[in-house]
Amino acid sequence: MIESDPTQPSKPLSRRPRGCAWGCLLFLVVLLFLCGFGLMAYAIFPPPPFDVLILGLDSRPGEGEVSRADSIILMGIQPGRHRISLLSIPRDLFLEADTYGEQRVNAIHMLGEMEAPGRGVTLMEESIDTAFDIQLDRYLRLDFEGFVALVDAVGGVTINVESVVEDYAYPTEDGGTTTVRFEPGVQTMDGVRALIYARTRHGDDDYRRAERQQQVISALASRLILPWNWPAAVAAIGRATDTDINVVDMLRYAPAMLLSFGRFDSQVIDRSLITTTINGNPTPDIDALAEWIAERFD
Repeated sequence: MIESDPTQPSKPLSRRPRGCAWGCLLFLVVLLFLCGFGLMAYAIFPPPPFDVLILGLDSRPGEGEVSRADSIILMGIQPGRHRISLLSIPRDLFLEADTYGEQRVNAIHMLGEMEAPGRGVTLMEESIDTAFDIQLDRYLRLDFEGFVALVDAVGGVTINVESVVEDYAYPTEDGGTTTVRFEPGVQTMDGVRALIYARTRHGDDDYRRAERQQQVISALASRLILPWNWPAAVAAIGRATDTDINVVDMLRYAPAMLLSFGRFDSQVIDRSLITTTINGNPTPDIDALAEWIAERFD
């Protein structure tokens, strides 16, 4: 019998890929090829522009949809240019609302919902079309609970907090206030933390708040383009949000999100882009915004 020499290093076992391993490798190669081919075809024959109204409702669990819009964001998707744009409308600006005249923009949704369920969205869309000449294709509205559920469904969002954000009067669910603070730096936030970051405003103003909301939307979109997040995201959207975006829309415009590499072209209507109405109410300066909007929304 030949004994092995313990002083000699043993030869590593030869590990040849089994049939399953080869099959998985082949599947991955084919999948990458199809994705690459699909993105190439998408770049050559892109779908038409797609504009979406995103509404964050100021309602707690059980309060329903007869509520003000805490955040109003227009998303313009231009697949042919690989560009996605976000326009935030601060909630204290005034727009014309059908039969209601000049109204604070965050109240327009509530006025419509008081007429009939679902009317809040259409009244808001009509007001935006009148003011900005943007015909919106779809909408997504979610309350605080829906927002938290969607963020948690995709594993949280990664946010780069550029400077200290501190609010000594952040509202709590029981009607009181508390202090919240965000330190500078890149950090991953769960749904509850991301909601606080998007809503806090007492430490600065509503314009910086709108910028934070755009940060969160961009970070959320970068998670939604990942295929392994789709099942959980679709389930969360179905349970906790109200939207007319369908599966076909998601499949058609997901590559636009991917090709944008998560870099969104953002604009907040701040003091430099605000004028006043005849009644003295603050309203968007359409002349100042016209060129920017014409290039980014259909």
